[in-house]
Amino acid sequence: MKELRKFDKVVNLAKTKGFIFPSSEIYGGLNSIYDYGPLGTELKNNLKQAWFDFMLARRDVVGLDSAILMHPAIWKASGHLDGFSDPLVDCMKCKARWRADHLLEKKGIKPHFGKDKGPAMGDIKCPDCGGDLTEVRQFNLIFKTFMGPLEDSANQIYLRPETAQGIYVNFLNVINSMRMKMPFGIAQIGKAFRNELTPGNFTFRMREFEQMEMQYFVHPDKTKEVFAKWQQLRMEWYKDLGISPDNLRFREHEKDELAHYAKRALDIEYNFAFSANETFKELEGIHHRGDWDLSQHQKFSKQKLALKDAEAKEYIPNIIETSGGVDRAILAFLMEAYTEIEGGRSTTTESNKEAEVVLKLDKRLAPIKIAILPLSKKDELVNKTNEVYDILVGKYRIAYDETGSIGKRYRRQDEIGTPYCVTVDFETLENNIVTVRDRDTMKQDYVNISELGVYFQDKFK
Repeated sequence: MKELRKFDKVVNLAKTKGFIFPSSEIYGGLNSIYDYGPLGTELKNNLKQAWFDFMLARRDVVGLDSAILMHPAIWKASGHLDGFSDPLVDCMKCKARWRADHLLEKKGIKPHFGKDKGPAMGDIKCPDCGGDLTEVRQFNLIFKTFMGPLEDSANQIYLRPETAQGIYVNFLNVINSMRMKMPFGIAQIGKAFRNELTPGNFTFRMREFEQMEMQYFVHPDKTKEVFAKWQQLRMEWYKDLGISPDNLRFREHEKDELAHYAKRALDIEYNFAFSANETFKELEGIHHRGDWDLSQHQKFSKQKLALKDAEAKEYIPNIIETSGGVDRAILAFLMEAYTEIEGGRSTTTESNKEAEVVLKLDKRLAPIKIAILPLSKKDELVNKTNEVYDILVGKYRIAYDETGSIGKRYRRQDEIGTPYCVTVDFETLENNIVTVRDRDTMKQDYVNISELGVYFQDKFK
């Protein structure tokens, strides 16, 4: 039997433990759409909070939550209606549809990203049947819908393909309401939608996803230093939350890769190891967008978005963007945290010495912070355990588990990344002391119930 890749094991754990489910599964699913389960929701919320805490800790960054549906002229100004597309080819034999650039990359050929022509396909055949492929044509990724009672072109609007445009069109609102001074940033987390031709690799590429984007507005003379600053800050954020430096790298975009608006772009890549040919893939982008965005919106809206510098000279602010995916980040943190310990690490006689799974998530990301476990279901132990639960539940996400042996319950918590387990045993009834077990070290501390608040306050500070 072929051994499962780590990626496949993470996908399996995500479903069986309540992190991520295929959407609409009882109806056969909906391709590349996923629902976050109870633990996944907690993990996602913790990740987003960690990102916002990181961004808003800086006095020159404020938050925003713009609408998904926006005026359709915004997407004309941004270039999405005319140029937001992927190169696709169809198999003339089996009719399968493919991303042309992905087919080239799998063959080790660097795609040409010219504006007016697609990649040259050469002798590449259909991966499914070996049939000949059509010429490359462009496929627009924007989802369309209608606002109002009539489904006609006059009422056509779009599901936003990115969150950034909502920031740009609120540029003046933020300056005026918050009295912001240049330079400053606007941070936003929100849903975006792209009709991806070839989504895949679980939550890495989806049609409905969530972005974490920060747009930093700066004088054109300051862009170089600001770019370097955010490049390092964003890399350190991932490391600080537990990703090994060995699994992260920067990749600078070459000239022919740059988007039409970009003056410079680089990716923070993570070693997802989807396959032998797909190792490091994009996790987050750092982009120097120049003055393209505000210039375009000034042109199309007829609203003045230029500012004056210290010498009263007008200029259009340049933008340094950090753009990451919530879903990709969650996948990266799950991949990084997933650990198998061969032969197990339990010292109990009941252990069958199978490999144990430990999800070594950073405490800030862990869905459940503390699990509270009575040694048995006897009423006196359950009552005492409830006292402990009531002390901690208002401060932390708590799990309560009384089913199965204590060893199996420890393992269940290890698999979902719970940092600490508190065990209430019969000695607790006499001395009021519980056992606190650390997920990663398995070290046990003996703590008086009256001191648990201070104990965990120190652990989670």
